[in-house]
Amino acid sequence: MTTRIPMIIDTDTAQDDCVALLVGLLDPLADLRAITMVAGNVGFERQVLNAWMTLSVAGRLGEVPVYLGCRRPMVREWVSAENVHGDGAGGLSMDFEGLEPEPQHGVDALIELAAASPGEVSIVCIGPLTNIAMAAVKDPAFVSNVKSLFIMGGSNNARGNITAAAEYNFYVDPEAAKTVFEAGFDITVVPWAPLTLRDAVFSREKIAEIGALGTPLGSFFKRVVSTTLDFDESVGIPGSTHPDSLTAAVLLHPELVTAEANFAVDIETGSELTRGYSAMSWGVHGLAENARVIEAVDAAGFAGYLTDLFSKQTTPSRKLA
Repeated sequence: MTTRIPMIIDTDTAQDDCVALLVGLLDPLADLRAITMVAGNVGFERQVLNAWMTLSVAGRLGEVPVYLGCRRPMVREWVSAENVHGDGAGGLSMDFEGLEPEPQHGVDALIELAAASPGEVSIVCIGPLTNIAMAAVKDPAFVSNVKSLFIMGGSNNARGNITAAAEYNFYVDPEAAKTVFEAGFDITVVPWAPLTLRDAVFSREKIAEIGALGTPLGSFFKRVVSTTLDFDESVGIPGSTHPDSLTAAVLLHPELVTAEANFAVDIETGSELTRGYSAMSWGVHGLAENARVIEAVDAAGFAGYLTDLFSKQTTPSRKLA
């Protein structure tokens, strides 16, 4: 009997976050226990709608609880990525009548879910780390109760995507990121560059191939990545980027990883020029390692994994249009 992997996805649902949710919802190895929302890519309420649409296309609306977490960074104003993602769902909508998130705050849900199964639940963190940092501050036992964090964020001594220095998730709430990396979690990092830009870019042709699968999932995928695909191509990236779904996939399928190393990771909070920069020391500076950083994955294997996933036939809970 296959052992399923207990997980929570902490997300700012837009574009590839939706794809990551589908990994958690549809992979037979995934035991997705909750979705927690954090302020990030698009407006907070829009993120919730995007999560519900993703649950719907998977045919699992109402099965996985959605908790609303922090609506802004710890000490800074929220910075949008709507110029990249639009509404985050390619203009899709559906009937949202009767849908309500869980009444409990997302931070408290994270604390309780981890405490209920200490050492068992991994959290896939694909937005700013505000909820995770706040949970660690509120309940010090949270760090040891969580099995591991799989974090999409930062760049491994490479370029950012919102500034020359910083990747978006760490830039939006650098204080939260710094808190998390100093807290003592078991951390795996899936960075923006060079990893994502080399191993997790889907060409327009690949996206069209998935869209032509004839499944609701394939059509949904093609639609939700469309706005970001246009943006990525406009800045010289030859396709849409998929670091969030890669992060979820790496948790469930470690065989996708072809190179990794331990690093001492710290986050810049004091400089506006390099705000959110992830300094990753590779073992020659006398610093204690605090994270495993993924350096390479099987790009073809990852693309094939998502293609197979979206080949599944689902019955959407509600019609999307």
